Amino acid sequence: MSFSANETKEVEGAIAVQKVGFSWPSGKQVLRGCSLEVPAGEFWMLLGANGSGKSTLLRLLAGLLEPHSGEITIQGKMGFVFQNPDRQLVMPTVGADVAFGLVEEKLSRAQIRQRVEEALAAVNLLELQRRPIYALSGGQKQRIAIAGALARNSQILLLDEPTALLDPDSQLDLVEQVRGLVKNRGLTALWVTHRLNELDYSDGAFLLEEGEVVARGDPEALKQRLK
Repeated sequence: MSFSANETKEVEGAIAVQKVGFSWPSGKQVLRGCSLEVPAGEFWMLLGANGSGKSTLLRLLAGLLEPHSGEITIQGKMGFVFQNPDRQLVMPTVGADVAFGLVEEKLSRAQIRQRVEEALAAVNLLELQRRPIYALSGGQKQRIAIAGALARNSQILLLDEPTALLDPDSQLDLVEQVRGLVKNRGLTALWVTHRLNELDYSDGAFLLEEGEVVARGDPEALKQRLK
């Protein structure tokens, strides 16, 4: 078993998961020989019932958990967006929060300012740079979390049910925004969801059942299967 990022090993996808297994300390097995591949520059979604292993798989991809078997290969810098943005927005204002992830890069103030402004512009929130985090809507908070990943020059976005806490209009606004970022900036995204209407914006999708990918490919075909 290995976890690798930016390796010289050739893989076709930006994200490649090969026969990954994972169990909790209690012994409950969550993933069983799970395999999938997300092509670079595409927007894919991961579906499945509660308890199917979706969020666990995303945390494995993000390096927040370690697989017990199999291999995960990530080709590019990765950004993770939680279901609840309050779990990852830690600074008092929008601009400060987006800049927070740049501390380790030892950039000049001018470079940080440029990165922050470019990232906020990409999610159409540049005018909110000085706004307190508490004054934002749920959809705006999720876009700030995405802006933080963009500021760090992440090429891969992992999004764990990012519309779960949003109203219907904000849900579609966010999925449209992410699709636009993928297509306009050449990013790769894997988006966990249980909302079938969100599939309309994806290039492809995976269906996870009891820790295994049981179907993949055309979003419309998967939507019909689940209906």
